[in-house]
Amino acid sequence: MNKKLNILSAEEHIDDGDPKVLQLANDADPLAIEVCLADIERIDLNFPKFTDGRAYSQAFLLRRRLGFTGDIRATGDVLIDQLVQMERTGFSSAVLKEGVDASDAQRQFDRFAAFYQGDAVQTAPHFAAGS
Repeated sequence: MNKKLNILSAEEHIDDGDPKVLQLANDADPLAIEVCLADIERIDLNFPKFTDGRAYSQAFLLRRRLGFTGDIRATGDVLIDQLVQMERTGFSSAVLKEGVDASDAQRQFDRFAAFYQGDAVQTAPHFAAGS
């Protein structure tokens, strides 16, 4: 499998109140939590509905500007057609909405296997990768 994004079913996602896991509302500023990032292992970013993409920006800020290296997990209304963009903006795991079949996800990664421009994970553009 080509993907690096860890895909979880709703049943596999555990929220047990672990203090090293932070749930960040999609309207919160990631810069406000910069001081506590060293103590956090996972940040859950919520997609309250499919059409609300603010969590993409949050993930990008956490990865690129703040250098967060832990797990950034997408939760909420997560559908298969969002997974490739989630990976490109810095998410490392995603919890699929109940009823969505994870086995179909690989098709999205196969369909969009490479990109010309850089992203949050692979910052160099494709044309510079071999330099």
